[in-house]
Amino acid sequence: MPQEYSGIIMLVIFFAIMYFTMIRPQKKKEKETKAMRDSLSTGDEVITIGGIHGKVVKVNDELVTIEMPFAKQRIEFSKWAIGSVVKKGKEKAVKEEIEDTVDDNEEDKEDDK
Repeated sequence: MPQEYSGIIMLVIFFAIMYFTMIRPQKKKEKETKAMRDSLSTGDEVITIGGIHGKVVKVNDELVTIEMPFAKQRIEFSKWAIGSVVKKGKEKAVKEEIEDTVDDNEEDKEDDK
């Protein structure tokens, strides 16, 4: 009897490994991409899947209007064509984190005294 079930058990284990190594991470990435595209707002700097850089000037349910900085031209894209959002104010966020860390360290030193 145990030999009869060993093949089925191995098959189940194989599919479980495939699910956790391939399918699950892909679905997670799809959800993150959809959330990124749904959260687009005016003023965001984006890169399309074709490599076009621009600033979002208008967002509809299915379309996004992007203005290119070099020619001041506006082009409409489908939301699915947005590849990534460039993090605006990244340097400011890093500076704030550094300041928070410095403040926390100073507070810790004062507490030790």
